[in-house]
Amino acid sequence: MMLPFHDTADIDAAVPIVRTHLAAGGLLAYPTETVYGLGSAPQTEPLSRLSALKGRPPGKPFLLLVSGRLMAERWGLVFSAAAKAMADEYWPGPLTLVLRGGEGRLPDALRGAEGGIAVRHTGHAGMARLITALDHPVTSTSANRPGGPPAPGAARLLDLFADAVADGTLLVLDGGVLGNVPPSTLVDCTTNVPLMIREGAIPRAELRRRVGRLAP
Repeated sequence: MMLPFHDTADIDAAVPIVRTHLAAGGLLAYPTETVYGLGSAPQTEPLSRLSALKGRPPGKPFLLLVSGRLMAERWGLVFSAAAKAMADEYWPGPLTLVLRGGEGRLPDALRGAEGGIAVRHTGHAGMARLITALDHPVTSTSANRPGGPPAPGAARLLDLFADAVADGTLLVLDGGVLGNVPPSTLVDCTTNVPLMIREGAIPRAELRRRVGRLAP
C-alpha cells in the first residue's frame, strides 16, 4: 500500500493506518530530511524483518527517529552534557547522536559495537508530526539495497521492494521526490569526549562554532 504524505491532512489521515500497521509488525518506508528511510516499531521481530527486507549484513545496527529529547529519555537513552548541547542546538535536524542507555527498553539490534544507539530528531516536518502522534520512536535505515543509492522517491521504492509492498509487509508514505541532500552528521556521545563518526550535513567547524568545547 502507498499513502500520500505531502501535507498536514495527509499526515493526520496516515496516523491511524501507520499505527495499526506497525503494531502488527509491519514495515514502513518514508521520507526524511535527508533520504527515504525504511523502518519499523522499535521491537526485535520487526527489526529482523527489516534486515531481511533490505538484505542488511548481520550485526549492523539501525538508528532511531524520535520526536525530541524527551521521547528519547522516556525510552531510557542518556544525554551527556555534550549530547544535550548538540541536541538543543540542532534538533530537529540532520544530526544523529549515539547515546548510551535504553537497556531493557530498546532491542539490542539497535545497539552498535560501542554500546550506544544512534538517535535523531528528524527535521522532516511530516515524520516529526507522525512520530509525535504515534508516541513511540520509529527505527530507520536508508531505503536501498546494500551498496546501492537510496531511493529518491516512492516510485523507486515500489521497484526495489515490490514484493513487500504487494504482500502488505511494507507500507509506503509518498512524500514526493527528495533532493540530493548529504546524510546526517553522526557523533558518538557514549565516551567522555564526543567523537565525530561521519561529517555530513553539519560540518565539524559549524558544530564547534555553535557548541564550543562540547563539540567533537
